[in-house]
Amino acid sequence: MTRLIVAAGGGGDAVAAAMLDAALYGADQHPTVILTYAWDRLLVDPVPGPREPDDFTGLEQITPMVWAVPAEARPIAPAGSTLPRLAAELPYTFALIDPRHGVEGLTRQLEELVRHFFPVSIDLLDVGGDILARGDEPTLKSPLADALTLAACCQVNASIRLLVAGPGLDGELPLDDLRGMLGPLVHTFTADDVEPVGSVLEWHPSEATGMLAATARGVRGVCEVRDAGLPVPLTDVGPTVHEVDLDEALGRNRLARAILETLSLNDVEAYSREICGYSEIDYERDKAARFKGYPPTELDPVAALSELDDFENQARSRGVTHTTFRRLTEALNFNGSQREILRELLISKRPGQYEAPLWRLPTDA
Repeated sequence: MTRLIVAAGGGGDAVAAAMLDAALYGADQHPTVILTYAWDRLLVDPVPGPREPDDFTGLEQITPMVWAVPAEARPIAPAGSTLPRLAAELPYTFALIDPRHGVEGLTRQLEELVRHFFPVSIDLLDVGGDILARGDEPTLKSPLADALTLAACCQVNASIRLLVAGPGLDGELPLDDLRGMLGPLVHTFTADDVEPVGSVLEWHPSEATGMLAATARGVRGVCEVRDAGLPVPLTDVGPTVHEVDLDEALGRNRLARAILETLSLNDVEAYSREICGYSEIDYERDKAARFKGYPPTELDPVAALSELDDFENQARSRGVTHTTFRRLTEALNFNGSQREILRELLISKRPGQYEAPLWRLPTDA
């Protein structure tokens, strides 16, 4: 007997799904399949948008439309993906969401998995809560993936529970906007719940899941994220998991309702541009084009530490207490391939500021 967890938005939700499985179901010994996008954004993958099966070698077929990404799989250059490493480090089957055929294609993938595994439970997990967005919120940045999975899950003939972990931690919808939509408390993550994915958090670039883990470990304050430096409060609500009515979520999410009958990712993007005013894949295309052809800046440790001091002084003036390593990498003008080098440098030179997996700003000027 198998459990199925659908990671609503990408690689970070897949890591959170592993946390959730260990916390809620770890004692029952049922194997768990995590269905997820291979969509790691430009920090890991220089190719805009989500990856599809043809972007990998070494996949293992589960059903006619669903492939697993084992540890031996490799993305085909220039694409990148964290999924093979996740499969190597975590005891789960990571099945690949293939968004090429829109919501109808993803619905068929889910239906095949249900017929193949007869899962004892199906959870749709979103970290942050942007799956509950209307589509017109000014802080909303990445509605497409969540809307696609929500629309598909609402059409599958099976009982699916929608769970929102870390309300507000993705920086897409303010916590105050989410409170009235959250249903019963399912779980509050603790430091012990983080341990099964602790080694993954040392290298995985997800900001929302990183903050989810940090709040579970007791970190509180204001964390700055993304290239735009969005401030995200780290509060006692951060480590909580709430159930949300699936049909109510669909009724609220205009993009999810609009794409129910889509047959391609291009169609989904077109609706996103119409309803939300943009497609996040367009943003990735524009960003990738801006940086194409620019060689990475060589990381000078002395200069990097000096620039870090300047950044920290400015961030403290904004009321920031923590930042993600993705934010630091972009704020100091390094590219994604240098993120791990920068992280190792900062931890070795200023170890007291590392509050895993976030970077704590010093309180003294």
